[in-house]
Amino acid sequence: MANHKSAAKRAKQTIVKTERNRFYKTRIKNITRSVLEAVDANDKEKATENMKTANKYFHHCVSKGILKKGTAARKVGRLQLRVNAL
Repeated sequence: MANHKSAAKRAKQTIVKTERNRFYKTRIKNITRSVLEAVDANDKEKATENMKTANKYFHHCVSKGILKKGTAARKVGRLQLRVNAL
């Protein structure tokens, strides 16, 4: 348990931020999975549609500080390569 008021506050903030980050990261995984499933099914239209959503959401996470800019760019780039290969 925290011995100082500030340490107790930091502990509470950590819990809130951890929960928020878990939400964003889970959503990132789900969106990525939807793109990959469409690619595996050779459904170019659905893959392109899901890719637009993924691109938008990755960059949204960058603005929120969940992902770094380079990480989002790398993930989007790799997904886009898979979609373009269809």
